[in-house]
Amino acid sequence: MGKRANKERDRRRRRLAPAPHAPFPPPPNGMSPVDFVRWLGHCGVISVLFETPSGFAILHYSGVKLFLPKAVEDIWSEFITMSTAHNVIFFKEFKIFKDKACAIKSNGVCSELTKMIKSSLQPVQKLAVGKQEYKDIIEANLGIHCLFDEAVLELMWGLKNLIKDLVPEETLELSDEDRLQISRGMKSVLDRYDFEVDANLVNSDIIGMSSSLYECDLFEDERAPALKYGSEQLQKVSGFDSKNWNGLKLATALTLICCPEDTVVTGDSEEMLSNTEAEQLLADAHRYEDKFHKYSEIYRDMVWVQGLKRRALELLGSMVKEARQDGKLHQWSMVE
Repeated sequence: MGKRANKERDRRRRRLAPAPHAPFPPPPNGMSPVDFVRWLGHCGVISVLFETPSGFAILHYSGVKLFLPKAVEDIWSEFITMSTAHNVIFFKEFKIFKDKACAIKSNGVCSELTKMIKSSLQPVQKLAVGKQEYKDIIEANLGIHCLFDEAVLELMWGLKNLIKDLVPEETLELSDEDRLQISRGMKSVLDRYDFEVDANLVNSDIIGMSSSLYECDLFEDERAPALKYGSEQLQKVSGFDSKNWNGLKLATALTLICCPEDTVVTGDSEEMLSNTEAEQLLADAHRYEDKFHKYSEIYRDMVWVQGLKRRALELLGSMVKEARQDGKLHQWSMVE
């Protein structure tokens, strides 16, 4: 009887076990947005399963953004305020789960969450999840293609940063584990300007000012191709090796050549065009005929953004210093 009972039990388990699904197709080669839209399904819009302190929310997001070349560096910047986030993320549904730990377990997904997930998806549409184990369980038990990688983690960081606005029905606070995280994209900005900030010190002010620095860098990057061409011409015509010049110094030199009547600022700092360099460029200006478009607008842009960046760096330095002092005071109060 024991062997017969065991065989019957094994047969029941096989009937209840999820049928193995065919391997999911990998992302397309290359970076054609059209190919990614087709692969992602639903016009490139993905569903996002976002775990909150008391339950799960479903949101929709432009999935192509997860596969852009600088996705990990850029995604966080969309979730600083709702004024930018509302253009890329859309709330669909939120449910509280009394026993959230049982909603997704190693042996499957509960019926309520299964219904919630499936009702949010169109055929072949992808689902982004915040944990590798969730991806494995959902794919194995529901046959739904899930996305999880560093770019998805940046998306989840953004959702947590704006959880009160995106999921207003969630009344519980994030745990320390969820709250004390730092976006990789934001960390890359802080590292670029030599700010060492522990995750537990990051607050909304530091996030906002880091975003301002990110926007300044992006503003400069958008003008980089025009400045790169100008730098190459300076090397060819006047013999200036300007590849290590900052954007403002390079824009000053190019403006001096193409618009000598414009007023530019020179100086003795390595970050500024020297008077000697300016005199040589003015003397060579006739040799650049027809090589340049107008650079005076780029020069004004660079002067403006450099001013913003200096102020942002000053403010961020003060904010980091204040956060460290507050952290020390908190530690002392805990000891007392």
